[in-house]
Amino acid sequence: MLPLRSAMTLTNGTCGLRPSSFTLQGLPGLEDAHFWLAFPLCAMYLVAIVGNATILLVVKTEPTLHAPMYLFLCMLAAVDLALATCTMPKILSLFWSDDREIGYEACLLQMFFIHSLSGIESTILLAMAVDRYVAICRPLQYSATLTRSVTAKVGLVAVARGVAFFLPLPLLVDRLPFCGPTVLTHSYCLHQDVMNLACEDTMPNVVYGLVAIFLVMGLDSLLIFLSYVMIIKAVLQLRSREERFRAAGACVAHVCIVLAFYVPLIGLSVVHRFGRELPPMVQITMSNVYLLLPPVLNPIIYGARTKEIRRRALKMVRVRRDPEPH
Repeated sequence: MLPLRSAMTLTNGTCGLRPSSFTLQGLPGLEDAHFWLAFPLCAMYLVAIVGNATILLVVKTEPTLHAPMYLFLCMLAAVDLALATCTMPKILSLFWSDDREIGYEACLLQMFFIHSLSGIESTILLAMAVDRYVAICRPLQYSATLTRSVTAKVGLVAVARGVAFFLPLPLLVDRLPFCGPTVLTHSYCLHQDVMNLACEDTMPNVVYGLVAIFLVMGLDSLLIFLSYVMIIKAVLQLRSREERFRAAGACVAHVCIVLAFYVPLIGLSVVHRFGRELPPMVQITMSNVYLLLPPVLNPIIYGARTKEIRRRALKMVRVRRDPEPH
């Protein structure tokens, strides 16, 4: 049985009753196995940390990789590192030491980071799709269009966009009163999950949450789809089969990470809004997939598909393993 005493402790807030903490959820029915299940989660977290840090280090130390495509990849790796780090330590603490409580302010802060970082990642994925479009459909204009200055500005826009659209979410939650048990259905704080525990009308939260999702993730996914429609059209017009395969191969890694990001996101949104009768295990599994899959898969996919990154990473490993004699 979950420890509800601290979760039900309420203090007076400026807008009504405010809980002192929320209670996070592990895997229902598998509480006895939490300790052992934490090891594969920890392994995935380490893969995400090492993989994304390696990409950042490789691109930073190799001047030939200071091109827009690799700079966007660095931005993606930095976001994945931040997303994994703001959630996984608390999840591992829950599984290893049954530490289910998360403070009210910490929960809202984690909520902001999860949603804003997801928005930033969506914008970066769109920028990478535009990069591929210009490289394949407008190759002669690539150097003049995507300069380092433009790439840096795109990164700043991605951060500003993510913060601007998702900062209101914790502010909207902070105005809500909570009159009962504050037990969440996930291992971390999501806006939809926290919002559902309130005992007042949450229509403003619902409307704004949907608007933010559609204007960020929804619009980005549509533009990514349109960019690939134009890319496919341009690829089919290439004369030789070798050129078509080379152009298509340049997009495979990006398509994979787009699917790794948007498919779990869409699945989790559908489960939250239309699958309330589904077993809790389904919701929790979807939420963990949404959180862990992109940070783990992105460096693996780009490391395997990008010859320059793979070659430089292996070279760094060999240099450390076989230092030159003095």
